[in-house]
Amino acid sequence: MKTSKAQQDATRARIVRCAVDLIVRDGYDAVTMKDIAKAAAIGDATIYKYFATKERLILGYFDQVAEQAVRVAHDTPEFTSYDLQSKLQRLTDALLEILAPDRAFVGVAGGMLAKSPLLLLGDQLQAKLTLKDTVTTFLDDAVQQGELPASDFARPMAGLYADFCYGVMAFWMRDETPHAAETTRFVDQVLGVVVTMLKAGLPDRLVHLAGFVLRSQIARVMEVAVHAKSRRDKDTTAAPASKKRAPPKGDAAGSKRKPAGTRGEATKRKP
Repeated sequence: MKTSKAQQDATRARIVRCAVDLIVRDGYDAVTMKDIAKAAAIGDATIYKYFATKERLILGYFDQVAEQAVRVAHDTPEFTSYDLQSKLQRLTDALLEILAPDRAFVGVAGGMLAKSPLLLLGDQLQAKLTLKDTVTTFLDDAVQQGELPASDFARPMAGLYADFCYGVMAFWMRDETPHAAETTRFVDQVLGVVVTMLKAGLPDRLVHLAGFVLRSQIARVMEVAVHAKSRRDKDTTAAPASKKRAPPKGDAAGSKRKPAGTRGEATKRKP
């Protein structure tokens, strides 16, 4: 029987939840995909239709967290009236609020991801795409409201937010202050600096400056190359002429120099 998307989403969420509970209880290495399938009450082969590997299942947890955090942020009263920094702060807070009950699992998952950092670098990870799309919308709204200048780099900048969130998560895991006060301070400071830079149009200015420097260097290299080629051409032209040496001074072509001592032969010496 064909299952609906809602049923598939429910099954996926159940698989992730069972994996979290088992890994926290028994450890990441001790838990197998078969154990998770049994706990989720699905077939051993069925679980692979949702997650190809245990590592991908771990990332699936963060996919769900990202989607839930976006919903929580948008459900915040008067969220649409927030400025850019407040929206980013609320989204980041929502992520941490959802992660908090699973802090032990996040620690285990963080250790696994630290061993395979390339898993976090793919731009096609669903959690990164979800956060990137959401923050791109925040930036577009800020431009329309006159809070930010228009930029050609809004989406690349939005993509950096997901990487920032992974950094916040690592900072939060080491934060032992009450109510994660140091993490809150860290997020506020970083986002404050970033928003100030965006308002000043600094990313575009840096890119334009980098482009100017690059074009200047290319022009300089081309100029040096042209001069070098010109010198080589001159040297090539002058080389044959330099091989023809002029005859020594005073020598006529075909003339013979008189040997030394023959000057007195023309006249006889007087006895």
